[in-house]
Amino acid sequence: MQPKIWLSSPHMGGNEMKYVQEAYNTNWVAPLGPNVNGFEEDLQKYTGAAHASALSAGTAAIHLSLVLLGVKAGDEVIASSFTFSATVNPITYVGATPILVDSEKDTWNMCPVQLENAIQDRVAKGKKPKAILCVYLYGMPGKIEELVAVANKYEIPLIEDAAEALGSKYKGKSMGTFGKFGILSFNGNKIITTSGGGALISDDEELIAKSRFLATQARDNAPHYQHSHVGYNYRMSNIVAGIGRGQMEVLDERVAQRRANFEFYKELFAKIDGVTLLEEPNEDYYSNYWLTSILVDPTKTNGITREDIRLELEKENIECRPLWKPMHMQPVFADCPFYGDGTSEKLFENGLCLPSGSNMTDEERERIKNAILSVFNKN
Repeated sequence: MQPKIWLSSPHMGGNEMKYVQEAYNTNWVAPLGPNVNGFEEDLQKYTGAAHASALSAGTAAIHLSLVLLGVKAGDEVIASSFTFSATVNPITYVGATPILVDSEKDTWNMCPVQLENAIQDRVAKGKKPKAILCVYLYGMPGKIEELVAVANKYEIPLIEDAAEALGSKYKGKSMGTFGKFGILSFNGNKIITTSGGGALISDDEELIAKSRFLATQARDNAPHYQHSHVGYNYRMSNIVAGIGRGQMEVLDERVAQRRANFEFYKELFAKIDGVTLLEEPNEDYYSNYWLTSILVDPTKTNGITREDIRLELEKENIECRPLWKPMHMQPVFADCPFYGDGTSEKLFENGLCLPSGSNMTDEERERIKNAILSVFNKN
């Protein structure tokens, strides 16, 4: 069998070991240290956010953002339904209830109309949501101006889950810098990786300082161990941050490589009826195209489904994944209120993520092309 082509595998740039070796040589192998500070500065410079807090995971960043906004047991938090569970899980950590909102068809992200419907209905029921948590799927910016307008109208803080969208922009401004907080992830499959890790970004210096305090077990300034708040072990290690510093040096290159993959697929499917790609709606949107994703319409493909494509590629040892199964369809969140029109359910039914690694070779792209064309009997 030929070597596996992964959906999105880690891609080292070369200088990661320089920073890791420095940490090793100076014995800065514990959490915190020069690499953590440097990585935070790199993120601030790249995104334009005034402040950044490097953490153990994007999930930890979401959890801390909710804690910092004062979300407590019995509160409600609005979240995108069409996402990975890591977006919604932290809402339950603080004892709050997720209020799930559907996608719109242009970007597949949170629908501003459904968001306002949800807010109005929750307020009418006597419970104003404490926060809004929107997601940028597969690197595609959402309708952020409209989302911000709704959030501001009802005075509800907005958290942007930009875990998949580092390098993506709207009107030249980095995703994650429009709301109160932005969430980043450096998991192994992301556009850059620290093996595991995440960050919380914001223009609010006081809240980011507090996030660092809470992430290091909320230890008070005293010669002995004293604690006035419940804390967490969420800070990024100096070793991991060293990997991140090396990865930041090649981030623009990785974005260019992912966007090139999108163009490859766009050309491949141009002559195949019934297959459409998630694409930037207009020139205001700039996607890192972390994952190139397609929708398959069996009524236009002679009955060929997304599953037919996935299974054919699987036979060729090529990894593909269905789009996220919406949270309101998941057993664990099935009882949560949901506001939508079925958009994300249709996306899940017909959507597929294609191999999009920045380290894909021309030979691997040719294998993918031949496998896809064989499904449609075009080679």
